[in-house]
Amino acid sequence: MSEHIIKPQAAGEKADTSEWPLLVKNYDKLVTRTGHYTPIPAGSTPLTRDLKSYISSGVINLDKPANPSSHEVVAWIKRILRAEKTGHSGTLDPKVTGCLIVCIDRATRLVKSQQGAGKEYVCVLRLHEALKDEKELGRAIETLTGALFQRPPLISAVKRQLRIRTIYESKLFEFDNERQLAVFWASCEAGTYMRTLCVHLGMLLGVGGHMQELRRVRSGALSESDNMVTLHDILDAQWVYDNNRDESYLRRCIRPLESLLLGYKRMVVKDSAVNAVCYGAKLMLPGLLRYEQNVETGDEVVLMTTKGEAIALGVAQMSSTDLASCDHGVAAKVKRCIMERDTYPRRWGLGPIAQKKKELKAAGKLDKYGNVNDNTPDSWKKDYVEHTGENAQPNPVAPASASAPVVASEPDVDMKDEDEDKKEKKDKKDKKDKKDKKEKKEKKDKKRKADDDEGSKKKARKE
Repeated sequence: MSEHIIKPQAAGEKADTSEWPLLVKNYDKLVTRTGHYTPIPAGSTPLTRDLKSYISSGVINLDKPANPSSHEVVAWIKRILRAEKTGHSGTLDPKVTGCLIVCIDRATRLVKSQQGAGKEYVCVLRLHEALKDEKELGRAIETLTGALFQRPPLISAVKRQLRIRTIYESKLFEFDNERQLAVFWASCEAGTYMRTLCVHLGMLLGVGGHMQELRRVRSGALSESDNMVTLHDILDAQWVYDNNRDESYLRRCIRPLESLLLGYKRMVVKDSAVNAVCYGAKLMLPGLLRYEQNVETGDEVVLMTTKGEAIALGVAQMSSTDLASCDHGVAAKVKRCIMERDTYPRRWGLGPIAQKKKELKAAGKLDKYGNVNDNTPDSWKKDYVEHTGENAQPNPVAPASASAPVVASEPDVDMKDEDEDKKEKKDKKDKKDKKDKKEKKEKKDKKRKADDDEGSKKKARKE
């Protein structure tokens, strides 16, 4: 299998990456901030990981069978693959079949993001009476599109409170008026109850109805056509590996977790910055190689390595325009880290500013946390910009035009006052809580003492 890696290249060089897999597909269409970086021999492309890493950072597009619950199915997979933990994105009722995304070990970090993704269903509706006009059903399905009020059905295990769910699109596939059965497809928001939708359709038609059968055909990024496997496939693949040491069937059943992130906007990170991001550091502009053209501030992005591995989900702190025009600042904040720490070696603290900071700390001109003290030189106070922690400064924004006047920023006195007020309120609350606890304790002690005295008196009377 050929290695699909983004290599250092000179400006103007382009490669055809339309056939490359997963996150590196069409990487040549990304905006290049810099083509130069030093590759580090660590990590590997998602499809060439060793089997243990491949399974522990894999997902299964499972065709859930009818009758067992989603939690039972996931527990069986955990036992078959001998995994540490498993999770699934969106519960299916026991009788419902279809697409259930099962995440293994490290991939369980993506469960939350997949649970909120859109779903698609094919549903069999049974009406309680025949319709006078067959076209009424098509019109009713069109009517129940958009934002709808839904209360979970009685069979559901959640709190039965009214909620709003969106049906994005729905189509009637087939309707047999004599048998009073209809088949329709619906694309909807996560958390939509198809059982409730069928009841509403029956009420709208005036004949009553209920859900006869349901199958999920898409969950988030994966659909029925994306290498769906059954429980027996997984069991057989594990047996073949245990007995014949042939891992090809396991690799066919399990997909890399990067397959769930294909819909996200991408930011390619230099190898030297990868481990810092894994430890929770913000992605700074010098560590950015490439990015999507249409990134906006606040967009959810996937931070990836040059080998196509997902490092973390992040929130963009700059738009594409700012990324192109600025030379320093925070490009993205980490929302959920995916990659294990120390997969890549540590490379932070090796730059000229970091070296100078170490020297100042050693000389006692900065405190042990790197903060300014009485001995700090004025040149450091003036030039050094803090991007993390309490003293972090906001991102620089590219000027709108050369002729725009520069307004000197004034210290925000109101913000300081607000912080002081908050601190005072917190101190008052803490004092009050301590006082209440003390009073409660005293009351308990008095009551216990009174009970003991009464008990001793009764004992004395009996004697």
